[in-house]
Amino acid sequence: MPRILYTNEEIAQRGNELYRQTIRDQVLPHHKGKFLVLDIESGDYEVDEDDLSAEEVLRLRRPTGIFFGLRIGYTSAYTLSGRMIEEVA
Repeated sequence: MPRILYTNEEIAQRGNELYRQTIRDQVLPHHKGKFLVLDIESGDYEVDEDDLSAEEVLRLRRPTGIFFGLRIGYTSAYTLSGRMIEEVA
């Protein structure tokens, strides 16, 4: 089967849509601050304290997945300023 090629913007848009529509209410507030990596094609995801660990576990289930990652409850996964901004509900 031919593979769909996504731009980075399409991956981010689809990832954010899936997260907000189907996943967010399942992981907040219990997993706030953890990393979530999701396959934008299947909707399958993994949550872990470490983003690379989450990706490794998900890649075992979805070896050809198109992955999008985020930090649950925050507007960005990382910060250089030392201050994380919480997402607005």
